Amino acid sequence: MESSQEKSIAQTTKKNWHDKYYKILLIIPLILLVFSFIYILNFHSKNGDFFYKDISLTGGTSVTIYSQIDSLKIKQDLQDKLGEIHIREIYDLLTNEKKAIVIETISDGETTKEILEEYLGYELTDENSSFEFTGSSLSKSFYNQLLLSILLAFILMGITVFIIFRIFVPSVAVILSAFADILMTLVVVDIIGIKISSAGIVAFLMLIGYSVDTDILLTMRVLRRDDGTFNEKSLGALKTGLTMTLTALFSLLAALFVVKSFSNVLTQILTILSIGLVFDILNTWVTNLSILKWYFEKKKNV
Repeated sequence: MESSQEKSIAQTTKKNWHDKYYKILLIIPLILLVFSFIYILNFHSKNGDFFYKDISLTGGTSVTIYSQIDSLKIKQDLQDKLGEIHIREIYDLLTNEKKAIVIETISDGETTKEILEEYLGYELTDENSSFEFTGSSLSKSFYNQLLLSILLAFILMGITVFIIFRIFVPSVAVILSAFADILMTLVVVDIIGIKISSAGIVAFLMLIGYSVDTDILLTMRVLRRDDGTFNEKSLGALKTGLTMTLTALFSLLAALFVVKSFSNVLTQILTILSIGLVFDILNTWVTNLSILKWYFEKKKNV
């Protein structure tokens, strides 16, 4: 039977595991952050932007045709006639029956309609289709405004964090973790080839709030509470924060499973938020926590 002394040694070893290896763990998000910087700069040099944009941000035409057309065949047949054609299918949620296809192209509305009518052999009306056209100048203006909104939101978030904590290192740790969440999520979005719409940019705006939430929880616990050691306070924050994040993540994944067949806008928002929450777990409980522990160790308060 295990003695009380052996139990105490085992508990101490378990308790001190993070104390021994937190600096090594910090290497993981650091490597990911450096890789993300290199990837996004290389992506920008090749594509002239930081992500792929859909027609809501570049300008173009979106056509929804309520028919069970073969999407692969129509894409192959029209890819030389319509500019940058992209096609997706819409299914009924309950029966999983295909209800329509959505054709997106940078070509103007009149040209797109003429080519489609000639190909399909019948007139496209309000009863069997719907058209949406966005001019390039309007899209560019809207795109710039959305990017400005994200930048302002991030700056205001940083100012608020500094006002709340008034200590340089913990404040920078919160801002760095939130920035890493956004950057790493953007890299994954680029890698899997998602064309970001205006809704996608709004999702990144929402991600700022999601990202900073658990970071503030952790920092508030270890800075403002006087009961317990750093490890005890951070463990309490870990339990609460992971419960919050995992609950939100599983809810998003469940919603994504439901909406992916009929709503491209919601699918994109939920996908970006889900990816961001996964990185939030890493950057809050490895990056931010390790920086805070390092900071407190320097102050001899761990």
